[in-house]
Amino acid sequence: MEFKTFVFYFFSAILVFAGLRVITSRNPVHAALFLVLAFFSAAGVWMLLQAEFLAIALILIYVGAVMVLFLFVVMMLDINLDRLREGFWSYLPLGSIIALLMVTEMALVLGGNYFGLFESGVPQATAEVSNVKAVGRLIFTEYVYPFELASVILLVGIVAAVALTQRGKRKNKSVNPAQQVFVKAADRVRVLQMPAEKRD
Repeated sequence: MEFKTFVFYFFSAILVFAGLRVITSRNPVHAALFLVLAFFSAAGVWMLLQAEFLAIALILIYVGAVMVLFLFVVMMLDINLDRLREGFWSYLPLGSIIALLMVTEMALVLGGNYFGLFESGVPQATAEVSNVKAVGRLIFTEYVYPFELASVILLVGIVAAVALTQRGKRKNKSVNPAQQVFVKAADRVRVLQMPAEKRD
């Protein structure tokens, strides 16, 4: 087995495992950590295919966006932050394992490229055509309809997230001015007649 094939199966196994743990984990913190690991593993597969732009974009955009998304979820769901801070050290073993796996993946890809262990069968791009230009040309020519469909699906997801987190109408002490104008004095003021009392 070639070293490149071994690295591909290693990344793929971690990617499948992390993806399953994202949807089966009951703790949202654990799910977010496994999602970060899944993104790193997918970026490693992209690196093996010499799609460096996609790999870096996956790490920079999605890993960063996941952390921001998790922050918004914590804020919108009114999760008790004190309880999360109390259990911070309980997440350290899982976080350490995931961090170790990510470092191992990066070492395999970078070390394999450095020592020439990858015998690439992917055709190399010429110096005149960059990887980003080739990706952009493919997205907006051959894959323009799937690209637009993905944007519509993302828009539906955003609207659904806003609809799910929207709470009912808040009760406040504001008064409608139109109702104040048509109010009669008899509706607001009540005169009470009380008998006088004498003090002894």
